[in-house]
Amino acid sequence: MFSSYFLRILRGGVPFLLLPALACADEKTPPKSWVDPDTGHRVIRVTDDPGSSSLYFNINTYTPDGKQMIYTTPDRGIGVIDLTSLKARPLVKGPVGGGPGAVVVGHKSPVVYYFKGKENDPQYASLWKADINTGKQQKIADLPRRSGVFSINADETLGAGSYIVGDGEDYNGRQAGQIAHKNTVAEPLNKKEKMARRFAAKLPMIIFTVDLHNGQIKPVFASTDWIDHLQFSPSDPTLLMYAHQGAWQQVDKLWTIRTDGSENTHIDPRIMQMEGSGHQWWDKSGKNIWYDLHMPLGVNSFVAGYNVENGSRTWFHYEPQQASIHFNLSSDGKLFAGDGSNAPDAKWIYLFHPKLVKDDHTLGKNLIRPGYFVAEHLVNMAHHNYHLEPNVSFTPDNRYVIFRSDMFGPTYVFAVEVKKHNEGAD
Repeated sequence: MFSSYFLRILRGGVPFLLLPALACADEKTPPKSWVDPDTGHRVIRVTDDPGSSSLYFNINTYTPDGKQMIYTTPDRGIGVIDLTSLKARPLVKGPVGGGPGAVVVGHKSPVVYYFKGKENDPQYASLWKADINTGKQQKIADLPRRSGVFSINADETLGAGSYIVGDGEDYNGRQAGQIAHKNTVAEPLNKKEKMARRFAAKLPMIIFTVDLHNGQIKPVFASTDWIDHLQFSPSDPTLLMYAHQGAWQQVDKLWTIRTDGSENTHIDPRIMQMEGSGHQWWDKSGKNIWYDLHMPLGVNSFVAGYNVENGSRTWFHYEPQQASIHFNLSSDGKLFAGDGSNAPDAKWIYLFHPKLVKDDHTLGKNLIRPGYFVAEHLVNMAHHNYHLEPNVSFTPDNRYVIFRSDMFGPTYVFAVEVKKHNEGAD
């Protein structure tokens, strides 16, 4: 459709050959950078291709030297961002992957691991890796039917994945291998309905590891609960975290397990009706698991930490207007970030300064250490559609918070400086 501007041009008799140039001049190109007038922080558009995107908040997307990060390209391929220049380049042509965690960077080498389905049978996939510096790609292993690999361990010897056994319903409510007739119009399910259907199905699942050197597949754990979001510890190569999926108040959410199947441990036992937790991640040290905690849902909210070495807990309280879909922690453990939400007055990218409540020799043992967040706005997200999750993460040098947004229509990757513009940057 022509804008009123172009209609005025046509009525004015502008020569037709000039229209393409005028159209290009009138086309709104998203700014490359700006200082947010509501926050004082500089925001930089990192990618140029509409449809490019950063990854899920708890996936390691950064190279071990902290100088590069990967992102997904519009063709569902993989690209690389130089964190010094904030320039982006393609790496692997798409499509690759198949869900959160389908692309992950190793903790010890500049290698990105991903899986891709077979063209003639999408129920089968293979695991691949690509050298981020050279672009060299190599197939590692063929994976079990209906599976993917979603995490790589600390020493890059194992990948972890899961699969559904048999031909039960998938996430969208279709039978495995079922293809809708071209004249059939299926009524779409929203996310809540899809999750409820998948939760009720009680499909048999297997968590497995794959040896990254010889491709050997080894079952670790079997369950009829819906299991997802596998995350290896970034420091302990034998420790794996996983989650029970479903409505947060209806599942025993967070678990850790060893790669030999031992020490299967529920780490967030419920103590209140309607208590819910989720959106969990490891800190960079591998000592703590952090997650969003509600006591009960919709009333009192915390970002909670669990120390896997000694079982100690820390809870930082946040206010309703600071509610975020996901939170994250800086590599030095000093700052948190949040990506905001549709909650009232919560459409911001947040920086949180954690404050611990001083203890005056409280009587008791194994007590939760309390704290709270002091919030700072980084980016006004009023024009972002929160059907798209921004998924914040700190760059390894803690200079930027990376997020994705459709504030200009298409999705792009953005970086916002942690320091205010007038404070400068290191």
